[in-house]
Amino acid sequence: MSPPWLAFCAAVLLAVAATSTVVRASYPPSSSLKVGFYKHSCPQAEDIVRDAVRRALARNPGFAPGLIRMHFHDCFVRGCDGSVLINSTAGNTAEKDSVANNPSVRGFEVIDDAKAALEAACPRTVSCADVLTFAARDSASLAGGINYKVPAGRRDGRVSLSDEVLDNNVPGPTDEVAEVIASFRRKGLSADDMVTLSGAHTIGRSHCSSFTQRIHNFTGKVGTTDPSIEPYYAADLKRQCPMSTDDINDPTVVPLDVVTPREFDNQYYKNVLAHKVPLTSDQTLLTSRRTAAIVKSLAAKERAWKAKFAAAMVKMGKVHVLTGDEGEIREKCFVINHH
Repeated sequence: MSPPWLAFCAAVLLAVAATSTVVRASYPPSSSLKVGFYKHSCPQAEDIVRDAVRRALARNPGFAPGLIRMHFHDCFVRGCDGSVLINSTAGNTAEKDSVANNPSVRGFEVIDDAKAALEAACPRTVSCADVLTFAARDSASLAGGINYKVPAGRRDGRVSLSDEVLDNNVPGPTDEVAEVIASFRRKGLSADDMVTLSGAHTIGRSHCSSFTQRIHNFTGKVGTTDPSIEPYYAADLKRQCPMSTDDINDPTVVPLDVVTPREFDNQYYKNVLAHKVPLTSDQTLLTSRRTAAIVKSLAAKERAWKAKFAAAMVKMGKVHVLTGDEGEIREKCFVINHH
């Protein structure tokens, strides 16, 4: 099966312009998570993470979509508990090494750098789950000027299992709209949240293997193409992604947004309407009257999408979190504590 999860890889960073949008997420903080959670215990925590993300994006702008996607994959398996960050061991294959995440998810070194700086400043205080949540927010801010406050106080999970990633958790690129909606609903997220968060596909790239069947073997017969793809765009995809790229280990990639691949904007929705998106899971949004209406609305209102994206990110960041005495505060994000 083609790898479903290459939606947020490798994009190019936009410098934050003076006109960048500042929005506040409307999803209310819960009693267990709160904005400013580290105000007294580690007041510089969010600045430390932002500095690490800023340095990383200066080196490689592709970390922006990578970190947003990593946060999404973390929250959809066991909740937002940092379990995607844990390394595999001789006796256990962790989420990080699921075919959904390896080699496509990127940015682990950014989290490790931020955590090392936090441990030097505030030992055993800031969770890896919160570091990843902050880093995803900072990626959206630095790449697209989407600024919002993040409720914190998550604890780190101690279990990470590769087999759980694709077990009704992370949705795939060939999923139809009903399947994608169901995936989000299982996490307490609505169809509106799903369409809004899908807008992150405005940056990043996808491996060809995520959609080669759609352009080369749509009906099970070699040479057939999904008729929902705009013909000239389909021809371009075939040129860039020949049949030989239908291999999860093939490195060939294409931009998810063919029009403005370097801008964190609402062009994604315009591309969906124009039938110029590579993934079935994106084009399928037009097959439901409800989701199609949301696509049309967000295509027309970029500021509205950015505000909704901020709110949906905050909401996703609350999925099945560990708080209080649950879990732990990992000293190193890639390994559970041994004391």
